[in-house]
Amino acid sequence: MSAVAAARAQRQRPPNWKPKLGVLCQYTDANLAFVKAQGFTSMQLRMNPDRLDDAQIAAIKDKIQRAGIYVSALAVDGNHIDPDPARRERQNTYTVKCLELCGKMGIPNIGGQSGTIKERPLAQQVDEIVKVYTEKYFPLCEKYNVRILWEPYAGGPNIATGPVGWEALFKAFNDSPHVGLQFDPSHLVWQFMDPVAAAREFVSKIYDFHLKDTEILWHLVRRGGIQPVNNQRWWRFRVPGYGSVDWKGIFSVLAEAGYTGALNIENEDQFYYPANDSEGNFTENYKRGFEVAHEFLKTLVPPLTA
Repeated sequence: MSAVAAARAQRQRPPNWKPKLGVLCQYTDANLAFVKAQGFTSMQLRMNPDRLDDAQIAAIKDKIQRAGIYVSALAVDGNHIDPDPARRERQNTYTVKCLELCGKMGIPNIGGQSGTIKERPLAQQVDEIVKVYTEKYFPLCEKYNVRILWEPYAGGPNIATGPVGWEALFKAFNDSPHVGLQFDPSHLVWQFMDPVAAAREFVSKIYDFHLKDTEILWHLVRRGGIQPVNNQRWWRFRVPGYGSVDWKGIFSVLAEAGYTGALNIENEDQFYYPANDSEGNFTENYKRGFEVAHEFLKTLVPPLTA
């Protein structure tokens, strides 16, 4: 009986949770050195393919590989279905270049917004997104083994802002392997959604993760509401641990699913600005933000893996 019980317990044990912990940043040699020195193992990068030739790309790739850092995604913002034909063409062309850059560097994901035409019904926007992605992006996703990920940023050209939009998109894409989520609980908090419930419902679609918190300034909400007549900002982004995100709940969902992707700190905390100097390198104050976040996360995330 003891052998049977032991076997049953083994079957019920959650899979090993071995995430990679890092930062989102613009690439510079100095930033890479800081990431390595801090003991991080991943990065999401901001890089402009129009400013890089093949020799520069190869050199950056080599430096990152020698540092032992995993690059989980390339940040690619913009409106893929812009109603203005010229702007849409520019965005589509730029995104194609970013997918090609991912192929050259071995980056598995691009992360950003889905695209939107706000005056149209949701179903029509979804259909347009599917059409553009299928025709312009998916051949390159297939060629380079790259996914297009959406983060739930409601302030940009995006309908993938939460479960309603995600459900509509994944259904329309027929669960395509070329799309998924870049989960960011901070954006769900200021939309008054439940990040833990959302993560649990869509955990199989999460391929990258932003570690960012949101602080709700309740003393302002109680006086002015969420549509204040004086336009006061009643919420702000913080480093993890200084806002309202239930990090224990979020990480429990990821641990139960055996998530092995990256968890990248996105430092948009105004108390640690300015972010970069004129060369794109982290300022000392911005580094401190990453360090504060790292100390908090060490209590919740298992030892780092390469």
